[in-house]
Amino acid sequence: MPGVRIERLLASTAVALVLAAAPISARAAQDGAAGANVAAAPAATNPQPLDSPDLPPSVGSLGAPPPAPAAPATIAAPTPAAPPAAAPTAVATPATAAEPPATPAPATAATPAPAASETASAPAAAPASPTLSAADQAIVDQLRNLSSGKFDRIVGNKKDRTIIDAFYSGRDYAPLWLTDGKLNDRAKAAIAYLGHVDRDGLDPNDYAVPNFAAMSDPAELAEAELKLDMTVITYTHHAAVGRVHWSRISPDILYTTTAPEPADVLAAMVEAKDMTAALDAYEPHTAGYVALKAKLAELRAGKTDAGKTPIAKGPAPKIGAADDRVPALRERLGVTGDGDAYDKPLSEAVKKYQKDHQLGVTGTLTPQTIDTLNGPKPDKPIDTILANMERWRWMPHDLGDTYVIVNLAAFTLRVMHDGKLVWTTRIVDGKPEMPTPIMQAEMKYITINPTWNVPPSIVNHEYLPALQSDPTVLDRMGLKVGKNPDGTVHIWQPPGDHNALGRIRFNFPNKFLVYQHDTPDKYLFAYDKRAYSHGCMRVQDPPKYAEVLLSLARPNDGYSVERINRMIAQGGEQDIQLPTYIPVNLTYQTAFVDDDGKLQFRDDVYGRDRQLLAILKGDERKVADVPVERHENAVRREALAIPDGTPLFGGNRFGADGGGGGFFSHLFGSYNTVPPAPVRGHSATPQRRETRNSTYQR
Repeated sequence: MPGVRIERLLASTAVALVLAAAPISARAAQDGAAGANVAAAPAATNPQPLDSPDLPPSVGSLGAPPPAPAAPATIAAPTPAAPPAAAPTAVATPATAAEPPATPAPATAATPAPAASETASAPAAAPASPTLSAADQAIVDQLRNLSSGKFDRIVGNKKDRTIIDAFYSGRDYAPLWLTDGKLNDRAKAAIAYLGHVDRDGLDPNDYAVPNFAAMSDPAELAEAELKLDMTVITYTHHAAVGRVHWSRISPDILYTTTAPEPADVLAAMVEAKDMTAALDAYEPHTAGYVALKAKLAELRAGKTDAGKTPIAKGPAPKIGAADDRVPALRERLGVTGDGDAYDKPLSEAVKKYQKDHQLGVTGTLTPQTIDTLNGPKPDKPIDTILANMERWRWMPHDLGDTYVIVNLAAFTLRVMHDGKLVWTTRIVDGKPEMPTPIMQAEMKYITINPTWNVPPSIVNHEYLPALQSDPTVLDRMGLKVGKNPDGTVHIWQPPGDHNALGRIRFNFPNKFLVYQHDTPDKYLFAYDKRAYSHGCMRVQDPPKYAEVLLSLARPNDGYSVERINRMIAQGGEQDIQLPTYIPVNLTYQTAFVDDDGKLQFRDDVYGRDRQLLAILKGDERKVADVPVERHENAVRREALAIPDGTPLFGGNRFGADGGGGGFFSHLFGSYNTVPPAPVRGHSATPQRRETRNSTYQR
């Protein structure tokens, strides 16, 4: 008998060792699958393969992205908890073509994520579950059965299938959302949250959840478990990088933020103590987004800004004349008084308003004054807010402690530090047919007395033909001609008062070749709408802008407006390096909340709202989160880098016939069309101008 007990003991020990080894083997298999998946390219099914140099490596494929380059440090930027970088993933959406060769992309702030996902290592499986009930064990058996090639019906993407199977194998196929065969508290909280994502401008119908209450069969429950996984993964993708991929809107948009890895999303759900907070962490929490979210809730609740009664249009009243609009005008301008007489105090208030808004200072109720008082109001303000909240999702969700933010739709530039406005100024940005790009880049240096080097496309298409007919023409225009090391012609404009870049250029290298700069012509800043450039941005007060940036990047070096002006006066081109780079965000906010907490709207000058809303309401919505290929147009990209006031032919500036017809005029339409400088003694007020629409290959 003792021998029998020993044999039984040895047998029990062997069984225990085998069972103990099973989770380890599963984990090892998972790690191997995850590692293999990193290098695997998904099957090509998208009719528009992503092999264009337009797109950053992160959107070239829905497979794993290439290693990101080291990012230069930004000023006092916090390090948020973030999931590992991953390419976009959509529910049951086939993967796109294989990824193009890796090219360095500018680093951006990581997408915020729940604290549970803090490492950037390969996806790690959740810990093995505790002892399961009989009901859960039946679901475990079904999940294990589904993993044998049967995930395909539920998870359409091969990469996602591999990751999800690895996740569950690491848990020994224990369910995430079910306990004792029923929805657990984690699942109930997640489902409740997904039912109210309209608060963030998303559609709850995009995140359908199975009807668990109507199920009792373990096979049905196992499939429902996986479907809820995919719904949560899809939501976190949309919240982190957008419901509509930016590449579908325009080739003039570029972001490098990536969606969270599905494995990290599921791991975060396992570890989350507060499911609402865990899911909400994937949405932006930047101040502009949060303010718009609050206004969206107010509008949906029927709350409007009743204090802004529109001022009716009509003939301007003379001082002392009665006018029905006077009470509303007094209320708008904060002027006390009774009756409806347009009196002297009200006229003085109108003058002040006109001066503050750089309108013609007349003291009378001009049409331009009425338009500015009323401001643009979209027909569907909620739709406009939804479009702007979507664009906030495209951006890095952490802008850093110090950054520049440009609102192209409002023609303004703001410098922010520690959550506060440091300085703001007016800008001139791209005309509708040459829109300034939407993107983030990093300000790296400032150039005093810059040289403008003519892009090769302009040299070949504009200046060389002109030289053939008149060898002295460039010299008369203040341009110099030389040879590049490879023998090609180099044409440049030396520094000076008439340089198209003015006296200062602000450099944040980017694929679009755009920058911010001074200008010798200041009159356009008096206009309310300032979409007149070729793509770059004119800054109203460049020396002050330089002082503000350098006070943040080089606070101990004593750069002031006076010192910068002395550097300009000394002549000679000089670069001032920024030891810590400052993020520059070029945004397009047609709806925003101003510093007084008021909801503001601006005209959709580039048509970005219209394009975005058309996708969200059309058939393209089904694949809207999948990036598309955009062909590079090198000529157009170089054209964006042309500063305003550049001497070009065929644009009514230097052309001999004065009638247009130059290469760029034909290619882009009304290429040099800008409003005329005001006549001395007259105020600069916007004039209606007709521009020719242009068509070109992108």
